[in-house]
This record gives sequence, structure tokens and C-alpha cells, in this order.
Amino acid sequence: MSARNRELFGLLPVSLLVTAGFTAVLITRSRDINKVTITYGAIFLGACVFGHIFIRARLPDADPYLFPLCALLAAFGLVEIYRISPHRALGQAVWFGIGLALFCATILFLRDLRSLERYRYTIAAVGIGILLAPRLPGVGRVTNGAYLGVGIGPVQFQPTEFSKLAIIIFLASYLSETRDVLVRGRLLRLSLKHFGPMLVVWVLAMLMLVVIRDLGSAIMFFGGFLALLYVATSRMSLVLAGTALFAGGAAYLAQHVPHVHDRVESWLHPFKPSLVDGKAYQVAQGVFAQADGGLFGRGFGQSLLEITKGHPIIPAAHTDLIFAVIVNELGLFGGAAIIVIALIFVARGFKTATLATDGFAKLLATGLTAVFALQVFVIVGGVTRVIPLTGVTLPFVSYGGSSLVANFILLALLLMVSDRARRDPAAARGGLV
Repeated sequence: MSARNRELFGLLPVSLLVTAGFTAVLITRSRDINKVTITYGAIFLGACVFGHIFIRARLPDADPYLFPLCALLAAFGLVEIYRISPHRALGQAVWFGIGLALFCATILFLRDLRSLERYRYTIAAVGIGILLAPRLPGVGRVTNGAYLGVGIGPVQFQPTEFSKLAIIIFLASYLSETRDVLVRGRLLRLSLKHFGPMLVVWVLAMLMLVVIRDLGSAIMFFGGFLALLYVATSRMSLVLAGTALFAGGAAYLAQHVPHVHDRVESWLHPFKPSLVDGKAYQVAQGVFAQADGGLFGRGFGQSLLEITKGHPIIPAAHTDLIFAVIVNELGLFGGAAIIVIALIFVARGFKTATLATDGFAKLLATGLTAVFALQVFVIVGGVTRVIPLTGVTLPFVSYGGSSLVANFILLALLLMVSDRARRDPAAARGGLV
């Protein structure tokens, strides 16, 4: 079976999940199955098949599993968001269509990925500049003490979702060109002349994240930076040094920045009487919801999300804590399924990086896959209390147009790298060339 046919057949269970999920939710509400549930599944399948046909025409040799895996995550998200709020589900479906359109536009108009290398400094400047937008008076939006959004009339978006793509493109391009002179000899000798511009851009991005208090994105940026640095230089010492710097900075912020200190306190002591009904309420309720799901869950539509007068039992169930809702309704196995899907996507992304035959494409695929993996880790780790909870979205699952659109662009770039790398497998040589 060809790669594209495998991709097409991979979309069939996705549409079945959407149909079954909407049916289960509607049964809990109306005790009646109607043709609407089949319609939902057919529309979603139609949108995915359209994406498949476009990939078949433009990227015939691309990885056959990346697109179905993203569609599967999006299917989980649409069903759960519909269960939480039908109105938000309609908005998410619209953003899914917009994201799919921009996915196709990226592939159509970006004919050669190497053209991004020529504009790396412009891309980096735009990426850092939009990070400042949430701090601008009149357009900035504050969410739980963090300056995350920009609102212009009825339209709102989160700049960090797009900034992460810009910074990864810059780092991949710059490291591809200068990696040979960054470290020389067996002993570590950094060339500040060549290392300086990259560090300046990265430090500026970090400062902007501290200014807007989006620490979850800071972790993604930092982790993506270290991943690219290691792949480009093969120096574990740089990764260890960077990790030590991050640990020291995190400890300082936890002690001296109130917003970060509150997050750490809620993580360490979520059931403390003085915190459980206040600052740690979200973390504690997320833990309770997951425990309530057990191994097999309560079933689609069965989770108790609100009590009298609409007071939420699970705050931000459609965004930060959507993973807790999934575990509550589908159990440990449902939550594990989400993680496994994400891990398979990450494995295919890194596989794409190993097949790429030029340095920029290899580093770009590595960076994009790394930030995707870190984003999943940050939000799932926060909900399960592995790390402090931060306000990032679960890719393709959580409610939010910015995240959905940005991740569709990320997927398009990965597929473009994959198509070029797989077109002539005999030419693949591994390593940076």
C-alpha cells in the first residue's frame, strides 16, 4: 500500500471517533440518536479528506502518519469541547477549517523551505516583536496574571503560538550556517562572534516571556533551543550548562516573582487548607477529576463539570484542564491514548529529521518536533502535577484558534521537510551536511 493510501485509511477511524463521540454526548443530553451525529462525522471526514487530497497532490512522498495523528488529536478535542460547550465547539470547528486552509496555503506558497533562511533575521524580529503585543495598552489581555493574548475588536489570539515558530526557524537557519565555527577542537571553545547573535535573539525572547509572564512558553523556547544546539554541535556539555542555568533561573523566579511563587506553591501544596479553595483550586480539581475517572472513565458526557448557578467544578475545562476532563470521561486508558498519539507524532517528527539531507531542514524538523513535544509535556505534566501548571494549550486538543492555526503551520512545515527527505531515500545520509 502506498504512503498516501495509508494516510487515507488512517483518517477513517478518526471520523468514526468523531461520530461515536458526538453520539455519546448527545445521548446523555437528549436520550435520542439523530442524523446530526453522522453529519458531524461526515463533515469532519470531508475536511480531512480535502487535506489528504491536497497533500497527495503537492507532497506525494510526505510521511503518511503525521496528518492522521493530528486529525485524531483534533477529533478528541472537538468531541470534548462539544461536550463542555456546544457554542465553543462551533468556534473550534471554524478555527479547524481556517487552520486547514492556512496549512494548504503554507504548502502552496512556500515552495522551497530554504527561502526562509534568507529572511531569518526578519522572522526573528517579527517573532520577538509580537511577544510584546500583549503588553500594549488597549490590545493586551490578561489571563490568570499572565499577559497572554491580544484582542482587536472581536478577534483575539495568543502571539506566543506563532512566535515559537519564528524563533525555531531563526535558530535552525543560523545554526545550520555557523555550527562548524561554534565549537572547535576536542575542548569546548565557544566562538562569541558567531554565537553572540543567536544568544541575543534567544535572550530577548526569554526576557519577553518573563515580561508577559508566560512561563510555560518559556520552557518550550528554552527546550527547543537546547535541542537544536545539541543536534547542531553534538555537545552534551552545552545542554548540561543550559539546564543548570535554567534550574538556577527557575529557583530565583520561584522565590522573587509572586506570580511564579504562587504557581510553585499550588504545585507543591494543592490540598493545603489555605490554598485548596483559592490559588490551588484549579490544580486540586484537576487531580480530583482524574482520580474520579479511574481506569475506564465515566463515559463521554458523564463528567460533572458545573454545580449550581454555573459555578465550575473544573476551571478552564476547555483549555488548561481539558486533559483532566478526558481522563475523567475516558479513564487512565483514554489519557494514555492521548499521550501515545502525541509520542507517535514526535517519533515521526524526529524520524523526518533523521532522513533530512540538508542541515537547515534537519534542524527545522528537530526544533518543530521538540517544541511540540515540550508543549504536550508542559500541559500534561502540569495537570498531573509532575511540574507546576502553566497556561499552555494541548496541541490540536485544547480550545483556541491561535494554537490550532499555529500547529497546522507547524505540521505543514514538517510535511514539507518529510516530502523532500523521502523523495529519494537513497540520498539520505544522516548527520548534518
